[in-house]
Amino acid sequence: MTESSPLHLPKPFLGVANSALGRTWVERCDAAQSTIALAIAQTHGLPDILARVLAGRGVGIHETDGFLNPRLRDLMPDPHKLTDMEAAASRLADAVTRGEKVAIFGDYDVDGACSAALLAEYLRACGVEYAIHIPDRITEGYGPNVDAIRALKEQGADILVTVDCGTASIEPLAEARRLGLDPLVLDHHQAPEQLPEALAIVNPNRQDDLSGLGHLCAAGVVFLTLVALNRTLRSRGFFNGRAEPDLMGSLDLVALATVADVVPLVGLNRAFVRQGLAIMRSRRRVGLAALFDTAGLAGAPESWHLGYLVGPRINAGGRIGDAALGSRLLLTEDPVQAGRLAAELDRLNRDRQAIEVVAVAEAEAQAMMALERMPDLPVLVTASAEWHPGVVGLISARTKERFRRPAFAFTLNQDGTATGSGRSVPGVDLGYAVRAAVEAGLAIKGGGHTMAAGVTIQAADLQRFLDFITERLSEPVSAMRLRDNFAIDATLTAGGAQPSLVTALERAGPFGQGQPEPIFVFPQHRVVEAREVGSGGHLRVKLRGGDGSFIGGIAFRAAGQPLGNVLSQAIGNPLHVAGTLSIDRWGGGEKAELRIADAARPE
Repeated sequence: MTESSPLHLPKPFLGVANSALGRTWVERCDAAQSTIALAIAQTHGLPDILARVLAGRGVGIHETDGFLNPRLRDLMPDPHKLTDMEAAASRLADAVTRGEKVAIFGDYDVDGACSAALLAEYLRACGVEYAIHIPDRITEGYGPNVDAIRALKEQGADILVTVDCGTASIEPLAEARRLGLDPLVLDHHQAPEQLPEALAIVNPNRQDDLSGLGHLCAAGVVFLTLVALNRTLRSRGFFNGRAEPDLMGSLDLVALATVADVVPLVGLNRAFVRQGLAIMRSRRRVGLAALFDTAGLAGAPESWHLGYLVGPRINAGGRIGDAALGSRLLLTEDPVQAGRLAAELDRLNRDRQAIEVVAVAEAEAQAMMALERMPDLPVLVTASAEWHPGVVGLISARTKERFRRPAFAFTLNQDGTATGSGRSVPGVDLGYAVRAAVEAGLAIKGGGHTMAAGVTIQAADLQRFLDFITERLSEPVSAMRLRDNFAIDATLTAGGAQPSLVTALERAGPFGQGQPEPIFVFPQHRVVEAREVGSGGHLRVKLRGGDGSFIGGIAFRAAGQPLGNVLSQAIGNPLHVAGTLSIDRWGGGEKAELRIADAARPE
């Protein structure tokens, strides 16, 4: 987003100072970046609009080639830059060479499922026995627990590896050591000062780690661990006469986790996703292929498909069903089983959507009441005893999107506790605030990363928690709101939005957190149609340009919301419509489609 001081506010783009979503539109490229864009276009022979997209994301003239063609081998760090990596790789190598049984304890989200599947797939290729345990969100909660660890030991496990969890699990890992289970932690969540006793804690966000890799998701950490493990096994001669596991072929899992966990798509992460998407296009992982089919994704997967179509279906198992469904789907080599698992996850996702609709409406009503009392409230906290624990993260995400500030949603439990999940906005570190609440004794447990966090408190302490979080985040939220502009990359017409343009822009991708998709405005386009489709409150829109050309668009979850109301009320009239472009391949043809993000009435 464009940053400026309050005394030098940017000039509203197209004069839009208060859009349908209450935002000021500004040009992403300032004068200096516009000059760089011109130089990029001339030096590298790129289309002007692509050069402008690159410059608007901080790419310089001399960085253009490397940015457009990120090569994993150029960006891969030495895994041993991560604290404790040598100990982790050595102990895992011992397990492989001795034929020990490895217990894998994962989280119930996409990153956890992918991390568990990554490690398990590698061990399987090495002929090593493993057992995966994904905790039940309701009965076990997040992270390792003593009962599950004891059960894994009874199943014959010799070593415990926690993935996407474990950094703050002091008592459970102490129990693992007491039982003779050597514990290793592969995680990325923010770490407390006191770490559990483990043979190795590989986490780029532990306070003594100087690797500079804190932007990785857990699957990225697991991948680097497997690279280190592979080197160790090679040096020990394990692969003499045996094929090495296909590490590059597992990057589809790293890509999926990286996008779904909303970590920044910069540097190594961007290369992971670029390479992983290329692997996905081969559809050789039968579980993902089945999920693509179930989601109706016939063409080549793009980054946004992972976040909006694939990720939610894998998450559905952990939210309201069997938490282990996701990792089983990603690991299966049986197309029939893959089809069954994908269908079950799709069914659970539809059930989740129905639960979510009611809960989100209740949360938004609570949030609006709070904002009527305190319009500048920096953080929103909503709660209900009726909300399913599996959807509180979605409730907080929708509340955050609607009101553009950090949000927490809690389910009130019968034992007097409240289990909550929070989602943040760029520039506001939610994980840090939750860890501070735990260390202050206000929260029973909690943790996370910059954009998302989970926390458990006493229900009676909800107001105290809100007061604490408000005090912690008031300053960064205020700073965020000063620059809460909607950055526009360029204007287009319906006739100019062609598949060839979308294909050219894909060279600047993949897009996601920290690497925003290009936003284009279609000014003064007449709204021909705006009708609700599907069960999620989506609006299908058709726009006509001044030259008579048309473009179709979709506004997700917009029906009955401010954006949907502006679109519906503008039928027959001109409107400035902003969004991102994709290619619609439905029916075998290709045409550009607009995913609508905002709109404004012309002055």
